[in-house]
Amino acid sequence: MNPLAERMRPVSLDDYIGQEQLIGKGSALRRAIEAGNIPSMILWGPPGVGKTTLASIISRKLRRPFYTLSAVSSGVKDVRDVIERAQQYAGELKEVPGNPILFIDEIHRFSKSQQDSLLGAVEKGIVTLIGATTENPSFEVISALLSRCQVYVLKELSKDDLEKILKHALSNDPDLKRKKIIIQETEALMRLSGGDARKLLNLLDLVTATSETENEIIITDELVLHVAQEKIALYDKGGEQHYDIISAFIKSMRGSDPNAAVYWLARMIKGGEDPLFIARRMVILASEDIGIANPTALVIANACFDAVNKIGYPEGRIILAQAAVYLATSPKSNASYIAIEEAMANIEKTGDLPVPLHIRNAPTKLMKELGYGKDYKYAHQYEDNFINLEYLPETISGTKFYDPGNNVRENETRDFLKRRWKEKYGY
Repeated sequence: MNPLAERMRPVSLDDYIGQEQLIGKGSALRRAIEAGNIPSMILWGPPGVGKTTLASIISRKLRRPFYTLSAVSSGVKDVRDVIERAQQYAGELKEVPGNPILFIDEIHRFSKSQQDSLLGAVEKGIVTLIGATTENPSFEVISALLSRCQVYVLKELSKDDLEKILKHALSNDPDLKRKKIIIQETEALMRLSGGDARKLLNLLDLVTATSETENEIIITDELVLHVAQEKIALYDKGGEQHYDIISAFIKSMRGSDPNAAVYWLARMIKGGEDPLFIARRMVILASEDIGIANPTALVIANACFDAVNKIGYPEGRIILAQAAVYLATSPKSNASYIAIEEAMANIEKTGDLPVPLHIRNAPTKLMKELGYGKDYKYAHQYEDNFINLEYLPETISGTKFYDPGNNVRENETRDFLKRRWKEKYGY
């Protein structure tokens, strides 16, 4: 028998619980679905809030072919195969009721090349893309694809939503209806599900299935916690918790909470997580979230990776903890991260702009005759080792990509830049 969450998956908009801001009566997305004219879209929200279900309902409502790919197990070849099948579908029918829908779960795990392979099909209307992601699409989906999609944000389900889902399951699932189930307390169900409808229903299914009584089943917090402790794995390296807990770990360090960071680190260590995976993520955080605010953070994180690589567990846990505490208690800045993102976005818009002649390399006589390197001024020959010179292409002159963060180190950097580039870049 399918899991309860699968058995209870809604099949229509009227059955769908939650996300009123998106699919409530009169909402823009609902009107688009009912009119049969939806855009390609990215559904962004935490796990278990109805992203996959909504995509399935849209396909059913529009009566279009529905292709599904998982970013975890699919490659460029799989994407191209689906696009080819969609093209064949359109060619075989004289009257096509709309282009096929391609649903990609966890699209944030697609590489750039995999996302690039979707562009032509989305732009030409061969498929309508629906991507689901738990991560911010601004950072995880390439800008060219993102610009062709509407982003819809799904919120974490409220307690009221979850209680409605519970009641609906008890009233409509044949297996549960055969049992006399009384829900006396819901706090443990709500807390362990964490706003995830799928976890909630599967936990309810587990509790009712493992109850020893053949008469009525009274669901209490104590019963739920007892069953959960015995039956639910605390950590699954290959499953959803792998990503949930590493996310909690990173966000705790980003949020400067060493206590939470060490807790989530311990959860991963107890679950047998690869120590290099943990260390690798800390190296990334050291630049993405700390950067110039404390340049030593990258040194510490890199040293942690090297040390853990040499010694592994169990002693490696101490090194991981030291690095996690250091990163959590470091001043934070994402200014360097934003700088490179904005520079890359600028390149998407402006293309490959020519390098100014005066800062080009001139290794040959011809290049010198063409003006390569002419009027270049060597900074070390001037006061303070600085000369006001143009280093950007002319068309984007004065464009500021790096804006120092508000911390001791970068305030010094801002003062440094003000003395040199105040007029040009507005520091």
